[in-house]
Amino acid sequence: MIVNTELEHKGNQFPSQILHFTKEKDRFLITSENEVILQITVLRDSVLRFRYTTFGSFPKDFSYALDNDAARGYNHLEYSEHADRYIITTAKLVLHIEKANMRKTIYDIEGNLINQDEIGFHWEYSYEHGSDIVKMSKLEQKMECYYGLGDKPTHFNLKGKRLENWVTDEYAFGKDRDPLYKAIPFYIGLHNGLSYGIFFDNTFRTFFDFGHERRNVTSFWAQGGEMNYYFFYGPEMNEVVTSYTDLTGKPELPPLWALGYHQSKWSYYPESNVREVASKFRELQIPCDAIYLDIDYMDGWRCFTWNKDYFPDPKKMVSNLENDGFKTVAIIDPGIKIDKDYSIYKEALENDYFCKRADGPLMRGKVWPGECNFPDFTNPKVRKWWSGLYKELIEDIGIKGVWNDMNEPAVMEVPTKTFPLDVRHDYDGNPCSHA
Repeated sequence: MIVNTELEHKGNQFPSQILHFTKEKDRFLITSENEVILQITVLRDSVLRFRYTTFGSFPKDFSYALDNDAARGYNHLEYSEHADRYIITTAKLVLHIEKANMRKTIYDIEGNLINQDEIGFHWEYSYEHGSDIVKMSKLEQKMECYYGLGDKPTHFNLKGKRLENWVTDEYAFGKDRDPLYKAIPFYIGLHNGLSYGIFFDNTFRTFFDFGHERRNVTSFWAQGGEMNYYFFYGPEMNEVVTSYTDLTGKPELPPLWALGYHQSKWSYYPESNVREVASKFRELQIPCDAIYLDIDYMDGWRCFTWNKDYFPDPKKMVSNLENDGFKTVAIIDPGIKIDKDYSIYKEALENDYFCKRADGPLMRGKVWPGECNFPDFTNPKVRKWWSGLYKELIEDIGIKGVWNDMNEPAVMEVPTKTFPLDVRHDYDGNPCSHA
């Protein structure tokens, strides 16, 4: 007898009545009758983490997005049980969790409503992707505005928009084009003079709906992985951003020249053209601190090589530009040309550094050099090898900056513009697919 199990899983599913509630140090573990587990971690008085699973246990806790040295700690933490809810209180926040359905409401310590689940966590099995689509929906507060998600060519206030995060090589994009080159799943909500932030730490294709489908509901979801997000409370917006960057890491202080004007185009070559451009800037007294070399400085667009016909003495050229007040920045792409005579290709091949398809063969794709293989940068051995390749560019030739391009990763002449989703990654010892 064939049973149509699809009918058992079709549509959204939701947490049921809370069965267990336990606390261990700064962490609360809440389990429902239908085996949904919610883990709440208090990182600071104003920073909470919410992590859900429907599989009985959580996978290994791993993220590239977090600074492992981020400071943690709180001044106050207590909880209490009531007839219909549990309440967790810190020095700045009061969190209510409803026993009937795990829905959450967050207040500040003065009792002002900050953020409230609508349906809250729910999920739906996807037969297309072979995993759960994990979802979270929130009630929009009166006059609430939304900001964030990185580079989105749309209105500053994201209210009324549905946006997607999946890094995409979208050349010559226009207004409201989405998705683009960055995936930054962090947004700020602002209402009644109070700010909060949500960081959805999920590497799958993610979506954010700020009252687009339903005017009073904000939601975010992913095509796989965990419902794992961090909540930051201000109340000032700068406090939210500070807490977010404390958790995810802050950039190194850049050199002063990096903040000046940089001149780039596809493409300045040969060397005489680079010198001509630099001279014109100085002749016209236009401030400029850096000149960029696009792919034509390379030998056949092979990374870490020079076209000696165009640039016979790159070290001397870079030195001369430095004397004229210009730093030189060189482009590097992640696609390695398939060429048995190319030393970098041979080294990567011999050491098994390239990404592979699910059934074993190397991932092949067309980029500027033609047919390429692609290093798996989620493998720490590959990262160490790749970083060593910059030694000649930086220490010997004097290049002062690197333009990392095509690192979505971009692949030409395919509709998706990137890897197939079945490509495998080491993921620092946690093997996974590109999805």
